[in-house]
Amino acid sequence: MSSLEPGGKTDPSTPGNDTGGANAVQIQAAGGQEGNPPADLQTHDDLERELNELKRTQSLLATEKHALEMITDGATVQEILENLCIRFDAEPSDFLSSVLLMDPDGERLRFGAGPRVPKEWAEFVNPVKIGPCVGSCGTAAFLKKRVIVSDIATDPLWSGFRDVALRNGLRSAWSQPIISKDGEVLGTFCIYSPKPRPPKPSDLQLIEGAVRIALIAIEKGRTQAALVQALEEIRKSQEQLRRDDEEFRRITDAIPHMIVVMQPDGRIIYANRLALDYTGLTLADVRSETFRTRAFHPEDIERVHKERGEGLLKGVPFENEQRFLRKDGQYRWFLHRYNPLLDEQGKVIRWYTTGTDIEDRKRAEDRMRSENVALREEIERSSMFEEIVGSSESLRIVLKQVSKVAPMDSTVLILGETGTGKELIARAIHNRSKRSSRAFIRVNCAAIPRDLIASELFGHERGAFTGAMQRRLGRFESADGGTIFLDEVGDLPAETQVALLRVLQEREFERVGGNQSIAVDVRVLAATNRNLNTAVTEGHFRQDLFYRLNVFPIQIPPLRDRADDISLLVDYLIDRFGAKAGKRFRSINKKTLELFQAYDWPGNIRELQNVIERAVILSEGDTFSVDEAWLTRAAPKPAMTSVPLAASLVEREREMLEVALREAAGVIGGPKGAASKLGMPRQTLESKIRKLGINRHRFKTA
Repeated sequence: MSSLEPGGKTDPSTPGNDTGGANAVQIQAAGGQEGNPPADLQTHDDLERELNELKRTQSLLATEKHALEMITDGATVQEILENLCIRFDAEPSDFLSSVLLMDPDGERLRFGAGPRVPKEWAEFVNPVKIGPCVGSCGTAAFLKKRVIVSDIATDPLWSGFRDVALRNGLRSAWSQPIISKDGEVLGTFCIYSPKPRPPKPSDLQLIEGAVRIALIAIEKGRTQAALVQALEEIRKSQEQLRRDDEEFRRITDAIPHMIVVMQPDGRIIYANRLALDYTGLTLADVRSETFRTRAFHPEDIERVHKERGEGLLKGVPFENEQRFLRKDGQYRWFLHRYNPLLDEQGKVIRWYTTGTDIEDRKRAEDRMRSENVALREEIERSSMFEEIVGSSESLRIVLKQVSKVAPMDSTVLILGETGTGKELIARAIHNRSKRSSRAFIRVNCAAIPRDLIASELFGHERGAFTGAMQRRLGRFESADGGTIFLDEVGDLPAETQVALLRVLQEREFERVGGNQSIAVDVRVLAATNRNLNTAVTEGHFRQDLFYRLNVFPIQIPPLRDRADDISLLVDYLIDRFGAKAGKRFRSINKKTLELFQAYDWPGNIRELQNVIERAVILSEGDTFSVDEAWLTRAAPKPAMTSVPLAASLVEREREMLEVALREAAGVIGGPKGAASKLGMPRQTLESKIRKLGINRHRFKTA
């Protein structure tokens, strides 16, 4: 029958069952009464029993010490348990020991160790489901108590295992659960015997010692296994992080935007391949504290630093625009969008920044802004005509030239007296060209101070000169893709003529104060009322620039050569100014029309426009008329040939130059030189001196 006890307590032996050993047999054979052995024999048996128990205790201690040494040396749980069973089975007895280990699910035991246990039995109990009636080990693990079965052949706990056990020579089984400090069953330690008998107290002591050693080994093994598993999980996590990081880099490198990852405080920790290729920097360069100073436009650093700092503090998505330095030294505008990555508590743990090139958009905005400025200027400045008015032969010749040259991209030089409508012809060329949908930018070269004309045409960088507080686009950039009309081009200063020549030749220029070439696609129309041939001869206008401008000249006839158009122009202008003044005229005074026909109009159409506007304001009734006194002073016609006049002008110019040289003591350049006194460039003065044959050295003082 079986006996169940809590683990760790000894099982008292039943009197009479502790007999049958060799000593007992020897005692009966020596003679004497069975129940009353001689005193010397009893003393000898007691001494032998004590010696055997002492040997077992020493053996158990040695086994425990050896197991601890194996644990210290890093032996596996399997090795330690196998060694425990080997040393236990080596005792002078017929015991067979085994260790079963609990599955992680806590429901099954599996064979762990037992070198001498029959193979069939070991396989039969591997695994075995624990329960209240599952042999010695399954029941002990289920009840968490020691289970002692003195005879397997009759014990009901072994009903399902009896045949296999008996076939393998097992008759008694004493099992004790291996329980951790937390009350968890880790396995069982079992002693099998080929004889049906209960354990002695010394046997139970051995079992308890073996269980203690097995507990240490299993817990140590579990700790090592848990550590190995934790390390493996860490390794797998690191490997997964590495794969995730590589995948993230592949994804970000494939995105056609610059991507930068930052710490919550704005420090950069990663930049994708496009960002590195664009800047020509390494990841270490991008992570450095000087990166933003190196990569951002100097004008944007302070503003962007403030905007970025405020955005990072708020912890919500924001964006800004700034100029970014490309590896070729060019700055381009970028839109940077900042998006935070939050943890479960809503705290920012990363900032993801994307950069999108918006240079073309910014240029379009600047061009549109400039075009709007030019448009407002055009609206504010009253136009002479809304369309070309006239049908005279001279005007038809001009319009025929316009229709031929307009579809081309050729440079056109429009010549004519003041007030003849040169700008109107320029607009007609633009409106009939392939560039008609783009900007028409007008620049009056004579109306802009010579010190500012270069900045007006080509723009300037911040700090290029006093008052240049920010970068400004010039008229050529504003006209990119369209047409620029340079009125009074003959009044350009010499240094600006050089820059204009470069634009015409190479289609590129540099802003004032800049060192980067800017390419433009602009059609140039120029106009002047000056005789550029004479200006070239006198050295006031560059000959090479004149040839570049004079590709297709158009001569606008003066109004005095368009007498047939005067009546049409008068009708048109009367209607126009009458509508503005709220007046309606039914007829024109006949004498007024005769005066208009007879007058030679030195101011051309502009003068006609002014006279009619004044008359509309002063006229009363529905008949238009002008004061005869307004048109009585006709422009005097030259009575002399141009040769004596030209000679007089040359002599007058010689006198002026000699006076200036005398006052400057023969010095040409410098703030007190003759060129400064005359208000002309030094090169121009030297050219005139050579042309007129003046010896400037005779004006030097000793």
